[in-house]
Amino acid sequence: MPYETLLYRKEGSLAVITLNRPDRLNALSRQLWQDMNAVLDEIEGDGEVRVVILHGNGRAFCAGADIRERVDTEAATPPLARATSAVFTKLENLSKVTIAAIHGFALGGGCELAMACDLRIAAEGSQFGQPEVKLGILPGAGGTQRLPRLIGSGRAKELMYVGDFIPASTAFQWGLVNRVVPADRLLDEARAFANVLLERPPLALRLIKSCVQVGLQTDLHSGLEYEARCSYILNTSEDRKEGMRAFVEKRKPVFHGR
Repeated sequence: MPYETLLYRKEGSLAVITLNRPDRLNALSRQLWQDMNAVLDEIEGDGEVRVVILHGNGRAFCAGADIRERVDTEAATPPLARATSAVFTKLENLSKVTIAAIHGFALGGGCELAMACDLRIAAEGSQFGQPEVKLGILPGAGGTQRLPRLIGSGRAKELMYVGDFIPASTAFQWGLVNRVVPADRLLDEARAFANVLLERPPLALRLIKSCVQVGLQTDLHSGLEYEARCSYILNTSEDRKEGMRAFVEKRKPVFHGR
């Protein structure tokens, strides 16, 4: 279905979401929140899609919240805060593997959006930051929780307390992004990464993601118990049998996700 503030297309088992407000550096408007929520529902219900690339049209990935839209509204009211955070949580918990392909700015809500993805590839010259403190607010769409988990509490507090930006090279050193690539190769590299993942067994990817998500939200013992249950599921799967047969027969495996 068509969306007002983003573009969506499928390339076989790969889905590509493009934030499409280039005149506003893809700032997060109410309509974009609604469109993102709807497209995630569409993707979750599509059994063919296994990997998702998220990127921005124009000069930036996403420059954060649309301040012009929110300056005269009660943007910080609990219902809106919960709604915006819920969209990122839906993205984070998507059963597909998600890759953020980032160029230009990933600031405020844009940085939070990238952090809700499984993997992040950044173009050289891109910049990251949580500048909300300069507006008298905090990163309210998961930034105070996801950023420390990615880069540690000390560095996360520095970014959020001061509000300055860091370049892609620093984001890579700190563990905020997985790879930094030439700007003119960003989408090609993201697609190449996606194609590698599409060759992996889909059931194993889904359960690995689930184990990590559950483990980040529980104690070690409970996480290990969940891991053991997921491991049992994979050990009894057709994909496990196919992978081992292919290894012994020295051929490329053909996985079916069951």
